Amino acid sequence: MTDPLTGEHLALDLVNTRPSVGDLLATPADLRHWLVLQRGRLRDEPVAERDVAQVRELRELVAVAVSHLRTGTAPPEEVLRALTQAQRMAPAYRELSWRDGAVAALPRRSGTPGERLVAQLAEAAADLLAGPDAGRIRQCEGHDCVMLFVPAHPRRRWCSTARCGNRARVARHYQRHKLA
Repeated sequence: MTDPLTGEHLALDLVNTRPSVGDLLATPADLRHWLVLQRGRLRDEPVAERDVAQVRELRELVAVAVSHLRTGTAPPEEVLRALTQAQRMAPAYRELSWRDGAVAALPRRSGTPGERLVAQLAEAAADLLAGPDAGRIRQCEGHDCVMLFVPAHPRRRWCSTARCGNRARVARHYQRHKLA
């Protein structure tokens, strides 16, 4: 299996699990693998087949909303409502406990592992869609690449220099030497 592109905003990492060919979240094993790659941002919890379906459904909603933002149009109201509803699947709360002589407040979510995952991903989508990076989302300029990213540098053109950037450099090199 090809590793999905990671390291972008969490909501874009989710959308980027749907490359131009195939689906990198087709099975529970695929979703578990993606969760491992997202270690530190998401909890690696047990996932079931229905969780994969819910995550893929959420991914499509995020993709539609991002696509609309990239073209400067309003995302469909039903998409925004569905993303809001997904956040409600596992409400966040702070669990209070006594630790080292003080009260500690640890973030928690109610619900099943799948519901918690979908709610957290929907929350990440809300942060992206309503945040300052929403208007900066770009699609990779690589041939047949559909990966999305928020450029840290205004001249960034590819999802990854190791993937599409290298392919573009090799193609330019080939063209120069072919003409010589």
